[in-house]
Amino acid sequence: MSTSQKETTRLPATPWGFLPPRMRVLYITTPRRTGAWLAEAFASDSACAVSLEEAFGAAEGVARLREVVFDAVLVSHDPDELDALALLDGLRAGGAEEPLIVLGQASEQEIAALCYEVGADAYLCVNTATTRTLLWIVARATERHNLLRENRRLSQAARHRTHQESRETEHLLSQQRELIRDATGSSGDDPVAVDTAGDQHAAIGRLAAGAAQPAPLDGALVNHYRELLRAHVIMGSGNLSGEMAALAELLAAGGVTAPQTMQLHVQVLEELVRGLGSRSARHVMTRADLLVLEVLVHLAERYRLDCAATRAGAMVKPQ
Repeated sequence: MSTSQKETTRLPATPWGFLPPRMRVLYITTPRRTGAWLAEAFASDSACAVSLEEAFGAAEGVARLREVVFDAVLVSHDPDELDALALLDGLRAGGAEEPLIVLGQASEQEIAALCYEVGADAYLCVNTATTRTLLWIVARATERHNLLRENRRLSQAARHRTHQESRETEHLLSQQRELIRDATGSSGDDPVAVDTAGDQHAAIGRLAAGAAQPAPLDGALVNHYRELLRAHVIMGSGNLSGEMAALAELLAAGGVTAPQTMQLHVQVLEELVRGLGSRSARHVMTRADLLVLEVLVHLAERYRLDCAATRAGAMVKPQ
């Protein structure tokens, strides 16, 4: 039977720490040791209604698991006829996710560890275990596997979200680079893309601070903006207004234009985003957008004041 035809009905989730009202259990055993005794034991305990199905031999058990979803699987360990350790090893290797509990006549001290090593959730000695103990072991194993499935689902969702945010971040950076190219009228080549990272930073600094600035100030400006951006990502803009106003003063003093400021911002932001690796970049991009917006506002206001002062000086006529 194909996977699409497999019966996948599961019982509603039971609150943690409680026995489920009903369970569907597969018992893989041998023709010599049928599950009549196990059915009677489950029927004698009214704490949980267990629907027990039998499969004789490993081949029939595997076939039933391909057709139907069970809440748990009980495997009778009989070394002469049915080696539960080999069966469980094969089931786990084949991707079986159902809780697997081994039932045998050997003591738990003798074989429990071997069962755990092949993927069993528990081992019970049928000569000493009670029905209620078996019910609770099955219920706890079911809880554990439900948690594993939920954790896997959440992990996959988190990886998908991180991947999606990385793609969105790259798209936003691409749009910002396009905006800079449109504003400067360049052909699309990055004017600061040089061979080494140090030369690249120096070139950015010269572009942002102006060619008249000495070389040591170039790297200092880039480092200053990098640290300001990192601090802004962590703290927000509330405590950094003074630093951003001071940066705008420095940029205005060097005759830096808005496109050049954006180029400095995008270059430093790309470096920061690459350092995040697989972590989410949405928070960084949001805070970075706020930072460059506030810096550009301060820079525009600085230029407005300088322009107003220049006009006022031009209007004053010498005596």
